[in-house]
Amino acid sequence: MFGMGWSEMVLIGIVALIVVGPQELPGLFRSVGQYVGKAKGMAREFSRAMDQAADQSGMKDINKTLKAASNPTQFGKDAIKSTFDSSSLTPERAETKEKMDAAMAKAAEDRKAREAAAAEAALDEAEADMAALRDPSPKTEAKE
Repeated sequence: MFGMGWSEMVLIGIVALIVVGPQELPGLFRSVGQYVGKAKGMAREFSRAMDQAADQSGMKDINKTLKAASNPTQFGKDAIKSTFDSSSLTPERAETKEKMDAAMAKAAEDRKAREAAAAEAALDEAEADMAALRDPSPKTEAKE
């Protein structure tokens, strides 16, 4: 608060105790607290009024546009999405798009199947290792 540390606040409290006296000190702190509360309320009200004025003047839209422009990748994606309409494709291109979508979906399914098989193989290997650790091999029993 106000850039003051605890040591400065303690010093102010000690000086107030000496100058005002211990009997009037609680009343002084109460009135200071009320003034600080009123100041915070006024600051909050001012901030809300400024936000409302910015909303009414369209500043949020400008801020949104500036933030989007500062991220060119997202800005480009949004612009492409807003201008691209798949219904405006020629029948030939629409057919090609459908073929590409189907091929990509099949490739994704194949990749998932390969990953599942690899995970299953890794699980089987881990289970075999665990079983080998639990069961001592016959060679070690023969030595004992």
